Amino acid sequence: MRLIDFFRRGLLSAPDRIAFVDADGNGACTYAQVDTLAEKIAAGLHAVSDGDANVAIYSPNDPRAFCAMIGIFRAGRRWVPINMRNPVAINAAFLRTTKCTVLFFHPSLEGQVRELRDTVPTLQHLVCIEQSQEDSIGMSFDRFIAQAKVPAPEPLDESGRIETVFPTGGTTGLSKAAMWTQRTWESAIKAFWACLPTDRPAVHLVAAPMTHGAGVVALMMMAEGATNVVLPSADALSILDAIQRHKVTHFYIPPTVLYNLLAHPRVHEFDYSSLRSIVLAAAPVAPAKLKEAMEVFGPVVCQSFGQAEAPMFLTFLATRDITDAPEGSDRWASCGRATLGQRVEIMGDDGVILAPGERGEIVARGDLVFGGYYENPAASEEVSMFGWHHTGDVGYKDNHGFVYIVDRKKDMIVTGGFNVFSAEVEHVIAEHPSVEDCAVIGVPDEKWGEAVKAVIQLKPSTHATEQEIVQLVKSVLGSVHAPKTVDIVTSLPRSPNGKVLKREIRDKFWAGANRRVG
Repeated sequence: MRLIDFFRRGLLSAPDRIAFVDADGNGACTYAQVDTLAEKIAAGLHAVSDGDANVAIYSPNDPRAFCAMIGIFRAGRRWVPINMRNPVAINAAFLRTTKCTVLFFHPSLEGQVRELRDTVPTLQHLVCIEQSQEDSIGMSFDRFIAQAKVPAPEPLDESGRIETVFPTGGTTGLSKAAMWTQRTWESAIKAFWACLPTDRPAVHLVAAPMTHGAGVVALMMMAEGATNVVLPSADALSILDAIQRHKVTHFYIPPTVLYNLLAHPRVHEFDYSSLRSIVLAAAPVAPAKLKEAMEVFGPVVCQSFGQAEAPMFLTFLATRDITDAPEGSDRWASCGRATLGQRVEIMGDDGVILAPGERGEIVARGDLVFGGYYENPAASEEVSMFGWHHTGDVGYKDNHGFVYIVDRKKDMIVTGGFNVFSAEVEHVIAEHPSVEDCAVIGVPDEKWGEAVKAVIQLKPSTHATEQEIVQLVKSVLGSVHAPKTVDIVTSLPRSPNGKVLKREIRDKFWAGANRRVG
């Protein structure tokens, strides 16, 4: 099925239901209204671009931006997500990589759009999503729609057709462009509803950027006619208030946002009884924080694992997987089991699939895996060695098929000849009641080659000492894993998606070194 077919399924089930609305109740549009607008946008795109065009949306979370997205899929063009929180140079580089020709933008970003226009030679059409009058840059939304003389033809229905060109992250360099086909999307949407069925009309809170997981989940949920409440940002208090006000049933957030919610002084003041699922993804969640979230929000927290090359649902850890786990189980640290239709294994460097308990790279096969990197066959081949997609994550499986992520391959610390996986140490540190978030890295050390360092952000108005942190890790994991030093910082550096930028932290300690390992 095409993405537009999933939207139409929601449309047919509830044409008068609100599809998008902002947190204050403004900008509400029904599925029928979105459909009408999407047809006009598609006709406009048909008038100015060919069927292989890559089309970007540059906007904060906004109902009108979502309508533009549906219009792109109706036209059979390819959606290119760019995050407004990225530096302009990063977004420009991705637009050049994808040879983007049309850019829908929010009027608040006009200054940045001028820079993009000047640095992205392929951009031919700039369309403001809100203004009804002509402005000094690009064209108004009204004019864009008015220039279309004929409806857009139906997009091709081919499983290998590319529908989205997605950035791979860019926390360690410029993003590659992952191509999502109809098959990729269909597998992701089916996995979502297989993992997260609901017993009543869903209300989805779009809190994280719509250019990443929150936008992807919104598209998945439209197949069942969900209402999407759109927040401009992932502000903790706004999220907590919106859950109660709009009786939210589902939302996706990365673990860093969850930690912000749990640390907020008013977290216990709101009614969360409407919640059915809080989906955690984008990074492993600390088991101690997962347990705390279950206590605060109820038995509704779950976790999925995926990446730009295999979106969100390679594995899934359902709430019942945790609540039904044997006493003393370490399942709280798992990211779940492979979803239906996917194979997830652990592979050694020689391409051999490893036995349960052995650590290696997490690899995958299935329809969820992407169609390769846009115009980058060398990178596509590299990530597909031995006929499997290589995630770059190190982990293991237990005897029941549950997968455990212990690190990124590049984040492994070799100290005194021993391998230390930073994620394991971070999970232990997160158990300290004063810790909001942390990053564990390797830093140069004359004796050990690399020494384990913890950089910690505390909850507001709390205190912790270096000795407490070191002793906590030592008591759980032993001396090798215990940090040799601990830095307490006001805030950790983060990407626009909220991920901690370990590379930025490491760079400070490895500056001037000929290599980045001990």
